[in-house]
Amino acid sequence: MNQPTATEYKHIQLDAKGIPLIGGTTMKVVELVMAHMAYGWGPEELHYQHPYLTMSQIHSAFAYYWEHKEELDADIELREEYVKQAERSAGPSPIAAKLRAMGLLK
Repeated sequence: MNQPTATEYKHIQLDAKGIPLIGGTTMKVVELVMAHMAYGWGPEELHYQHPYLTMSQIHSAFAYYWEHKEELDADIELREEYVKQAERSAGPSPIAAKLRAMGLLK
């Protein structure tokens, strides 16, 4: 197993593929940022939702994001496109169709 590479951010490490992780966890910086974007959670709420992360780790992840915004935003776009493609490939959901027929889903 490859050792993570330290960065200038105290709580951020790069894995063998160069992906920034929150040190001591398996959480990717981009995953924390996406939770912030999706739900509007600030650092305190992120800490509440992920109690294994310290406030220092969360703030360090955001500092890393802002200094590498272009690269991480490109990763987020790729992830969103992957989800859209998977949804298109999966086709209509039989359960969603049943719920629509019952008037429980728009």
